[in-house]
Amino acid sequence: MAAPSLKQIAEAALVAAGGPLTPDRILGLFPEGERPRRDRLIEVLRELEEEYQTRGIEIAEVAGGFRVQVRASVAPWVARLWDEKAPRYSRALLETLSLIAYRQPITRGEIEEIRGVAVSTNIVKTLTEREWIRVVGHRDVPGRPALYATTRQFLDYFGLRSLNDLPPLAEIRDPESLLAEELGLNDPEGASVEGQVP
Repeated sequence: MAAPSLKQIAEAALVAAGGPLTPDRILGLFPEGERPRRDRLIEVLRELEEEYQTRGIEIAEVAGGFRVQVRASVAPWVARLWDEKAPRYSRALLETLSLIAYRQPITRGEIEEIRGVAVSTNIVKTLTEREWIRVVGHRDVPGRPALYATTRQFLDYFGLRSLNDLPPLAEIRDPESLLAEELGLNDPEGASVEGQVP
């Protein structure tokens, strides 16, 4: 039996991983003496991206590397495999996340000043538990407030390679539109529903 090709190994690794893999992580699957060149692996990953163009799944590059994911055009059908519905997020949570994404690093006080209302502890807790934001330091002012920024998991979840992939602020009508429409969250009303995430 012939040895598998680099393309077969890379494809199998992406399917099996269940999340993004960096090229270095894929190269780490090979013994030291048999490791292909990094540029050859990138070329193979780009070939796979092209080959998947007509399929229901795609190879996508996100902040955490490359991953196999369901193509957005078939997602509504595939989503029916899971009984639970995606959580809806409140307008306050979406506004807070948007401010952190676009103004990072930012303190809670700065978010409250922009929004004109207090930021609920539950919002910060939810965003932190989802690993969409993290504390990246403290502002050098009295009280030393925490500085928040988005994470690689935030980028991966929303299918972004970097913050540069966020829509320009000029195109955004409001934070709800940014996250609900542009990033695929289903929250047309922007309101929390009983039993769902704040």
